[in-house]
Amino acid sequence: MIQENKQNSNILGIVTMMFLFAMISFVTNLAAPIGVIWKNQPEFTGSNFLGMLGNMMNFAAYLFMGIPAGKLLSKIGYKKTALIAIAVGFIGILTQFSSGIIGVNSQLLGLPANFYIYLLGAFIAGFSVCMLNTVVNPMLNLLGGGGNKGNQLIQIGGTFNSLAGTLTPMFVGALIGEVSKERVLSGEIGIANVNPVLFIAMGVFAAAFIILTFIPITDPATDKNKGKEVYESSPWAFRHFILGTVAIFIYVGIEIGIPGTLNFFLEDPDAGAVSATIAGFVAGTYWFLMLIGRFLGSILGAKVSSKMMLTFASGLGMLLIIGAMLSPITLKTAMPVFTGSGFDMAQVPLSALLLVLCGLCTSIMWGGIFNLATEGLGKYTAAASGIFMMMVVGGGILPLIQNWVADMSGYMTSYLVPLAGLAYMLYYALIGSKNVNKDIPVE
Repeated sequence: MIQENKQNSNILGIVTMMFLFAMISFVTNLAAPIGVIWKNQPEFTGSNFLGMLGNMMNFAAYLFMGIPAGKLLSKIGYKKTALIAIAVGFIGILTQFSSGIIGVNSQLLGLPANFYIYLLGAFIAGFSVCMLNTVVNPMLNLLGGGGNKGNQLIQIGGTFNSLAGTLTPMFVGALIGEVSKERVLSGEIGIANVNPVLFIAMGVFAAAFIILTFIPITDPATDKNKGKEVYESSPWAFRHFILGTVAIFIYVGIEIGIPGTLNFFLEDPDAGAVSATIAGFVAGTYWFLMLIGRFLGSILGAKVSSKMMLTFASGLGMLLIIGAMLSPITLKTAMPVFTGSGFDMAQVPLSALLLVLCGLCTSIMWGGIFNLATEGLGKYTAAASGIFMMMVVGGGILPLIQNWVADMSGYMTSYLVPLAGLAYMLYYALIGSKNVNKDIPVE
């Protein structure tokens, strides 16, 4: 009976963690489609830079919470950290929800007052996502009993993460329909239109908190010799790790910037000129291809080295972006999309299809960079992981830079930013990932 109860608790815990894995991607990927609404406010004058600020605030939280989240996990354990993360996430989504009903007609520093409320909510939600990223992977491994079963659960969790990333822009696009300055000015569409999505998110966070509260989870035993460990150096003493942190910073910026800017491009009447529903589906396809890529990567991972996978993915990604930048906007191709009433083949710019295909390339980069950057670090690997979590802030900074370039020189020109990033990753895979500090004791 005791064993049966434990199994039931584990199943509930696993299902809860799967939902949280999905919520990490759901919350993160809300920023770009919501940004389309903000940029069409008359005060924003179509600024892609301002439209991407919500995404920036979401990722900025990683810079402040990356290392503290790891310390919190060590101090109070997996379950309590997860509960705190869920509670913070609920508050963050509630704050964003409030931006749709508070201060709609007032202004601050020339911008709608509720925009600042939204930015605050995005920042708070970022704290939650950072903490969840720190706890969900090891918690699934723990619930699975470690080994192959634990790794299998993590891979399944990653699938849910990618699935949520796929559906989020599609869901928001279907809710808001075609976004235009005219519809925004008339009051027909506004930030309140996405409140149903945020309401669902709050419900998931609340349910996850209640369920997790009653699930008994025992943290793994701590290493008795941990306190006696002597650290003569730090991860920063390893050149390949330093270059790897730069690669992680750039990678997350590329992963977010490509589909985020694509969403803006497709809905711009002077560029892609398609409805928000179709634009959301096209951007969502990028995340779907990431799901496919991660699945294929998990199969190939045992046969192909991280260096080779990162080299191939970076090189192919560069070719796709160059192709997209050189393709005339008028050159169209057919893509299967959801039109609002059903699935159909829609005409989209060829450049959009090429950028969507980049999802296959970015899908395997995190794992490849992490493996290369931590190889040979030994006892410094745990500290390196916390630093890596801080570098996720690149997902906020690089897309912001890219959209500033888009404002100045056009959407396709802005893809010089991820192109340069991919060139760096190719360098890192071929040269920068070599461990030249093997003389440093790591045991």
